[in-house]
Amino acid sequence: MNNARNIAFWVVLLLLILALFNLFSGGQTALSSRTLSYSDFIAQVDSGKVASVTLDGERVIVRGSDGSTYTTIRPEGEILADRLIGKGIEVQATPQQQSGFMSLLMTFLPFLVLIGIWIFFMNRMQGGGRGGAMGFGKSKAKLLTEKNGRVTFDDVAGIDEAKEELEEIVEFLRNPQKFSRLGGKIPKGALLVGPPGTGKTLLARAIAGEAGVPFFTISGSDFVEMFVGVGASRVRDMFEQAKKNAPCIVFIDEIDAVGRARGVGIGGGNDEREQTLNQLLVEMDGFEANEGVIIIAATNRKDVLDPALLRPGRFDRQIHVPNPDIKGREKILSVHARKVPLGPDVDLRTIARGSPGFSGADLMNLVNEAALMAARAGRRFVTMVDFENAKDKVMMGAERRSMVLTQDQKEMTAYHEAGHAIVGMSLPKCDPVYKATIIPRGGALGMVMSLPEMDRLNWHKDQCEQRIAMTMAGKAAEILKWGAESVSNGPSGDIQQASALARAMVLRWGMSDVVGNIDYAEAAEGYQGNTGGFSVSAETKRAIEQEVKRLIDEGYEKARNILIERQEDWERLAKGLLEYETLTGDEIRKVIAGEKLGEDDDADTPAPGGGAPSVAAIPKTKKPRSPKPDPEPAPL
Repeated sequence: MNNARNIAFWVVLLLLILALFNLFSGGQTALSSRTLSYSDFIAQVDSGKVASVTLDGERVIVRGSDGSTYTTIRPEGEILADRLIGKGIEVQATPQQQSGFMSLLMTFLPFLVLIGIWIFFMNRMQGGGRGGAMGFGKSKAKLLTEKNGRVTFDDVAGIDEAKEELEEIVEFLRNPQKFSRLGGKIPKGALLVGPPGTGKTLLARAIAGEAGVPFFTISGSDFVEMFVGVGASRVRDMFEQAKKNAPCIVFIDEIDAVGRARGVGIGGGNDEREQTLNQLLVEMDGFEANEGVIIIAATNRKDVLDPALLRPGRFDRQIHVPNPDIKGREKILSVHARKVPLGPDVDLRTIARGSPGFSGADLMNLVNEAALMAARAGRRFVTMVDFENAKDKVMMGAERRSMVLTQDQKEMTAYHEAGHAIVGMSLPKCDPVYKATIIPRGGALGMVMSLPEMDRLNWHKDQCEQRIAMTMAGKAAEILKWGAESVSNGPSGDIQQASALARAMVLRWGMSDVVGNIDYAEAAEGYQGNTGGFSVSAETKRAIEQEVKRLIDEGYEKARNILIERQEDWERLAKGLLEYETLTGDEIRKVIAGEKLGEDDDADTPAPGGGAPSVAAIPKTKKPRSPKPDPEPAPL
């Protein structure tokens, strides 16, 4: 039907062009000559001023003896040829076979134009174009055909378990008999779950590159519109397209936009989004089988999805895509570093060890920033110094070189950060101090960075208590140096971190004997003003607040006592920060021991705690370059 409309439209358009051409060509002839009355024409003939005449129906085209041309209209029934021949005038006649057709065409031309316009708009409204006036219900899924920039499983690294799960789906599409002979059925759906930037969409693109079958991609937000029924219509249309191209894969990115649990919001459970979800549930596992259509979806909010989506028969497989470990980070770095010329001093494993908590997107950004910094410096390859600088920029932000600090502000920042470093180095369960700086970056005037010796998978109570002590060491240092009346607002970020960690210990992790092994996190959210959460008694709230305060106060006292005991070391380190501005772990130990830092100390040396090596050639105006901190707490 659509083809017939298209053919009719082009036929009408061709006729319209011919009619316009004939009209303009005839009009051009008419404009090139003047019109004369018939009586004047006869007078011209009798006086011998006519050289030749062309008879075109009722119209007479006259060329005078002086070379001028004009036209006149012959009266009906008038026989003019014999009279002209008798006067010795050359007479010509044009054939009239086309005049009837062209006359008829010109008569019906307006109607043909209207019919052509009507056909064109009907074609658009009925789906000839998916963006037409009636094309709201058409699926926005795009058929992915990557001839250039094709992604395969070789481009995916660091998530081997997730890749194996999806490789089996690809093998099922390529060779279904291998599994069906044992009674296995092709999975209907796979849900990729993981934090942002871990490579869920990249995995989907790799499946498209490996499977060799049609691959449709769409976002969850593309289903939801302001018009009722549009989302459900798009779901139906998407599955109709998929069935026509089966076996195929449909990838829905950010499915939580349409798959949120029903009945938990405002609207009585009958809003447009829920209708769209209902249609999706029916299409995935209803009465009609979708053989050969595999749905792959990605989300980082599995907790908000409707339970009906997660049952077997719909999303048969739920594949967790976590942040990579040290081996995974090394593999990811090697993938992104393929197109980057690396210097001889670059060790990707060292960079991987110094970037705990980085996702795949973070590592890609790290390599890109290192390449940009090397290009700005005019190098032919990327060095380890570029990776260190890039790591600092990614984690802490760009250096605020234009910020002007007074000497008093620098001194307070130096003693504040020196307090963090001394307490962190004194407590055995704290991560090794990697770098201390008083150069402003991002929103901080200075910071102390520490690196875990290995990827942290859990927190212990004594580790949390010592972490709180290290966090509160900045305020303790300011009070010990200048008194309680002169303390600044600099420790505000430290107080937030310590409070968050203490609340987690009490509310979620059961690390308080007074509160007990009860999860009060939901109750605390309701207590803080949210609508969710269950109610607790005033006595329990008081106990929670007292326990949080106790943990923070004990951490503060522990930090204060350490700074009093190691006051000389603390003073040396603060003066060293004022002199050098940025110190690595080994340099901090030398400054505490009273040693001077020479050129040998500025060379590349391994950082403590298994981190990346320190930055080469650190002058007295050194800029901070630090590795990524532990994912939970922020820099001090």
